[in-house]
Amino acid sequence: MGGQRDLQAALETAIERGERGVQIAAYIGEELVLDASIGTADDAGTPVTSETLFPIFSVTKGLVATALHIQAERGYVDYEAPVATYWPEFAANGKDAIRVRDVLVHQSGVPQMPEGTTPQRLQDWQWCVDGLARLTPLFPAGTSAYASISYGWQVGEIVRRTDPKGRSFAEFARDEIFQPLGIEDYYLGMGGRNHDRVATLYSAGNLRPQASQYRELAMPPNITPGPLWNDPTFYDAVIPGAGGIANAKAVARFFALLANRGEFNGHRLLSADRVMSFTQPRPNPHAWDEVLGQVPWVGTGGFWLGGDSPPAEPIIGTSPRILSSNGAGGTIAWADPDTGLAVAICHNRMFRINPSLPPDEHPFTQLGAVARSLKES
Repeated sequence: MGGQRDLQAALETAIERGERGVQIAAYIGEELVLDASIGTADDAGTPVTSETLFPIFSVTKGLVATALHIQAERGYVDYEAPVATYWPEFAANGKDAIRVRDVLVHQSGVPQMPEGTTPQRLQDWQWCVDGLARLTPLFPAGTSAYASISYGWQVGEIVRRTDPKGRSFAEFARDEIFQPLGIEDYYLGMGGRNHDRVATLYSAGNLRPQASQYRELAMPPNITPGPLWNDPTFYDAVIPGAGGIANAKAVARFFALLANRGEFNGHRLLSADRVMSFTQPRPNPHAWDEVLGQVPWVGTGGFWLGGDSPPAEPIIGTSPRILSSNGAGGTIAWADPDTGLAVAICHNRMFRINPSLPPDEHPFTQLGAVARSLKES
């Protein structure tokens, strides 16, 4: 009873701190141990349930990184090889030496989107990858430069080019990740279906920490995550760096693969050693990022890590071996491979992410504590 009271209090605190609708789900091992929701999905007052869908923005990056790791696991990709080994066109304009590893950990020096990007063009995979291949780096390879939205195509095109079956990235994710893990309600391009289940996004104010020429290039204002993404154009585009639509159950189930060190639902997709290698910080881990305006605490696998805050996200816990994906506006998911705990929090009132946000102001402080306590019960 105490645990249920703590959960309800944590959900109510999130609403008191400004949230509109919130979901939280957690797995320990292969068991769904938490699935709760509160609040409303839209202006009509539709209650949020465990079936409500939310845009999860950069939480999707954990999925695209895992797809690349699956290709590496199978011997199709070498992290240290130049991207151009698999995608020759990418070598243009000084990008010939950029490695797969550089792209994976946001150190390619090419964080920007092609000039002329529009919401409609995000639906055209070929336009996006052709434009990215022609770009000139903004920074030398090895420089921290967060690829806010281009990440998904940079990594996803490597996956697509190395797939012996020649599938689209969305088909690869469906066949090689979602189906084996038994994941439903995680969409990369909705194809016009289930739009009525997607919660309306609201903004808590300015989501851009500071004006920056690099931020504007990496995330052009006309595609910046926020209420703008209530347009179904974004729902239907396959945007693997920022465009997933899901509920907390589906996201937590995906992260359970990592929490269980690469095996879930009777399928081993990654070796345990490979998963644990993701917990090591990337090279030059304390470097300032001109795109984000902060230090991204990122590991060698492309996931954010736990640890002291800042630079780590405080909600997920202080263990340096926690793997997480943080989304614009506060959506977050994480996996603890030491305890088997996987957690996802989805919501529709976007606030500015700030690792130094005081715990008594962050809407998810208590929810994070409740989730982390599950591994101790």
